[in-house]
Amino acid sequence: MFAPRDSDEYLLDTERRVIRVRLHWACLAWDIFETIALLAVAVMVSYLLPPSMWLVQNILWYAALFVLLRFAYVVISWWVERIVVTDKRMMMTTGIITTKVLMMPIGKVTDLTYERPLAGRIIGYGTMIVESAGQIQALNRLEYLPKAEQVYDAISELVFGDKEAQAKRFSMIQAQRKARRKPLVG
Repeated sequence: MFAPRDSDEYLLDTERRVIRVRLHWACLAWDIFETIALLAVAVMVSYLLPPSMWLVQNILWYAALFVLLRFAYVVISWWVERIVVTDKRMMMTTGIITTKVLMMPIGKVTDLTYERPLAGRIIGYGTMIVESAGQIQALNRLEYLPKAEQVYDAISELVFGDKEAQAKRFSMIQAQRKARRKPLVG
């Protein structure tokens, strides 16, 4: 049997994973509702039909089985989909049979926006909009992101950094440059 690859397998040796999450279960809400409704309709109609319509009843039961298998596929797809943020890039791995890896370098991020609808505030998800240097990336809108506030803060720290740490780094580089230019006194 096949096993989907772990998203950490796509990390480089020089990368450090900062965040790894799967989308919030709320993204499955419509599929759950749809599956329950279709199963209820199939079962009720099947039991209301007279026994002489056995062919229609069989078709309804096969339709119900198809609805259950489709829902299982949707849940497994959700389970294997991961969003990974490292110190160098953002990645999303998707797919059960064919794995797809979406990637965007952290250095290309120019702006981050994060939204939390009312339902997201109640059950804990949000949407993060990632803008990059003049182009639309595959990871430009991440909906149903769990703990969106923490993910937003972590990516903001990676992209825009701590101002004090950047200032210290800049002054250290400047001091190293001055030391190289200083003539040797003998």
